[in-house]
Amino acid sequence: DPQLRGVGTVVLDEFHERHLATDLALGLLRDLRQTSRPDLNLVVMSATLQADPISEFLDDAPVLRSEGRRFEVTIEHADRDDARPLHEQVAAAVRRLVQEGLDGDILVFLPGAGEIRRAAETLQALATKHELLVLPLHGDLPLAEQNRAVRPAKQRKVILSTNVAETSVTIDGVVAVVDTGVARVASHSPWSGLPVLKVAPISQASAVQRAGRAGRTRAGRALRLYTRHDFEGRRPFDLPETARLDLSEAALALHAMGVKRPADWQWFEQPPIAALTAAETLLERLGAVTPTGELTGTGKAMLRFPVHPRLARILVEANKL
Repeated sequence: DPQLRGVGTVVLDEFHERHLATDLALGLLRDLRQTSRPDLNLVVMSATLQADPISEFLDDAPVLRSEGRRFEVTIEHADRDDARPLHEQVAAAVRRLVQEGLDGDILVFLPGAGEIRRAAETLQALATKHELLVLPLHGDLPLAEQNRAVRPAKQRKVILSTNVAETSVTIDGVVAVVDTGVARVASHSPWSGLPVLKVAPISQASAVQRAGRAGRTRAGRALRLYTRHDFEGRRPFDLPETARLDLSEAALALHAMGVKRPADWQWFEQPPIAALTAAETLLERLGAVTPTGELTGTGKAMLRFPVHPRLARILVEANKL
C-alpha cells in the first residue's frame, strides 16, 4: 500500500549503517509526508548517528538525544600489525582473556561463516581445557542455533559472530569483545555487474558499536586486533551503499513508484551521477524502461523477482519460453 493506510509511525533504526534500502525508504517516506500523508510520523534512529543532516533533509525535524546508560569498557589495541591468519589471532586473544581470569562470556567479531568455522576449530583445544562453549552466530544459521548463542548458558560462552551482533541483538553475559576490525561489505563486480561481498575494514563508528557490546550489563573489555594508528586512520562512518553499489535495482523500484528520472529524485545523499547513468542505461538495454523513463511490461514482470535486474530479465525470458 503506497499510502501506508493504517500506519501512524515508521521507525528507521540503525540508520548509520546506510543501507540502500534504508536511504530509499527515507526519501520515499519524505515524499509521502510532503504529499498525501502529512500526518505520518517518521523516526530515524541510531546510537552513532550524525543527526543534523537528516534533520535538515526532513524539513528541520526535531532532534532527540537519549544518553542511556553504558558501563565502562576498557579498550586495548594491538601493539603492532599481526601477520598471522585471523583465526590464530582470535585464538590468541581468547586464550589471553581466559588466562587472565575473565569470568564472563566473550563475543568475537569475524567477517563471515568461513572465518567463524576456522576460528571454532582453532579454539577447540582451549575450549575443552577450560570448559568453554564455542558457538557460531550468523544470519544463515537455523533460528534454534542462533538462539543457542544468544541465550544464557551454564558454561562460559565464546560467541563467534558476524556483524549481526553489532547492532541487531544484545547478548546478556558478554563482558569482553574481540574485534578483528573487518566485515563483509556489499559491493558489486564490474566484471559480472552482479552484487558481491568483500572483506573490508570497518569504520570507527562500527568499532565503537562493537566495543559497546561489552558494556551492556557491567564493566567490560574490548580487544581490537589492530593498532590505534589503524583505528584513527579509518573512516568515521560507513560509506553509504548509494556510493558503492550498483543502483539498477533501486532505479527500477523508483520507476515502479512513478519516478521518471532517478537522477532528479531527492536522495538523502545524491549517488554518483555515473552510477545512476549506468543503472538507467542497463534498464533500457534490458527493456525494463523506455528512454522517457516509463516502466514497460517487461519491467513490471521483472519486479516480481527479488533479484538483480540482470537475473530478473533472464527469469522473465525463461518464463516466456
